[in-house]
Amino acid sequence: MAAVPGELIWEIVKKNNCFLVKEFGNGSQMVQFSKEKNNLYNLNSYKHSGLANKKTVSIQPEGKDLSVVLATTKTKKQNQPANLFHKSVMKKEFRRMAKAVSNQVADNYYRPDLKPAALARLSAVHRSLKVAKSGVKKRNRQAVRK
Repeated sequence: MAAVPGELIWEIVKKNNCFLVKEFGNGSQMVQFSKEKNNLYNLNSYKHSGLANKKTVSIQPEGKDLSVVLATTKTKKQNQPANLFHKSVMKKEFRRMAKAVSNQVADNYYRPDLKPAALARLSAVHRSLKVAKSGVKKRNRQAVRK
């Protein structure tokens, strides 16, 4: 089976696919987002596309504890969807997870251009998993005007 280049796939799916979300921003400016699986910024662009690129990175929460799954695409298994991803579960503290993501994405020459996006996604996922501490909220110490 012949491999199809990513640029051709992007030209076919960039304006119309099932993951595309079109919204209007400020004024009449159109903003396009994408809900595809391996898109770190959820932007509709070739750089971040999980459909058109052979090497993709995905960071998702795992379970209810503070564990995060880092999934990278295996380039040799493009025709085998069951074996397509290399998944690793990280249950460490945030700095160690950030170092692991940085090593896997950039220092391993996988996709160094996605390093800031992967670290931003890891930060957002880790922040969303934190549970707010219960207890008495501190009152505002500023003087109240009457």
